[in-house]
Amino acid sequence: MTKETITADAAGTWDLGDLSVRRIGLGAMRLTGSAAFHHGTPSPRERSLTVLRRAVALGVDHIDTAAFYFSSLRSANELINTALAPYPEDLVIATKVGPYRDPDGGWATAARPDQLRGHVEENLRQLGRDHLDLVYLRRMRQDSLAEHFGALAELREAGLVRHLGISAVEPRHLAEALEIAPVAAVQNRYAVDRPDPAGDELLRLCGAHGIAFVPFYAVAGESGEYGATAAHDEAVLSVARAHGASPAQVRIAWTLHQGPHVLAIPGTGDPVHLAENVAAGALRLTEEERTLLDTARGRAG
Repeated sequence: MTKETITADAAGTWDLGDLSVRRIGLGAMRLTGSAAFHHGTPSPRERSLTVLRRAVALGVDHIDTAAFYFSSLRSANELINTALAPYPEDLVIATKVGPYRDPDGGWATAARPDQLRGHVEENLRQLGRDHLDLVYLRRMRQDSLAEHFGALAELREAGLVRHLGISAVEPRHLAEALEIAPVAAVQNRYAVDRPDPAGDELLRLCGAHGIAFVPFYAVAGESGEYGATAAHDEAVLSVARAHGASPAQVRIAWTLHQGPHVLAIPGTGDPVHLAENVAAGALRLTEEERTLLDTARGRAG
């Protein structure tokens, strides 16, 4: 890929409810350290602030965060507030509720429906906002999400939340949620090296309903919260060589090629990687390259 500065405009746009966003966004989890949560060494605070400001300068207008994104010294929400408030009018901040952690970083049990208002208010306080643009209910292995999603729908009616999403779900949970309130986005693990029939069906259903599909760990692969994977199929490497791109850029481009309703939220705490991630929105894969990657994905299963 060329070395010229490429902005998030290159990826095009999609609507989260009535909020238009560019299809390349930023996941905030990695801002808290060299790896997620309490793993690794906290990254320099100024570098994390630089990433956020640089992201906005590159046209990123969709940031994905959560109150439970914190490490021993860093809070993603506090970094976002410090770097970007007063916020640009077009900036959409999405957050998640459902899981929660104690102050020492340990994972507590999933929130009860009656606790979700407190978690929404915690995000509001940390971000310094009077409402949240988009709140995902992150399912914590519950068979049904109706009671929890219903509680969030009440907060939407109260004006604390503008749009609702669901995360870590199966197709049946999307149908369940749509019976309760509009769903603006579905966030699930989804990647070029991770075959997932349920994810493929969710991708299709979201497209049919005009709902954004937002994969996480698309770049990280099996390494998950620990950061970008170093393991790439030969198909990814060959496409990267053909475009003079990095494997991570190919993984992001493949994600965006899954449909116009698909958004990418690669996370990074490195300004250089940020620019590379945003530039991936300009990478156009040929039909042959997409077939090659899709075939490799099938083999990975």
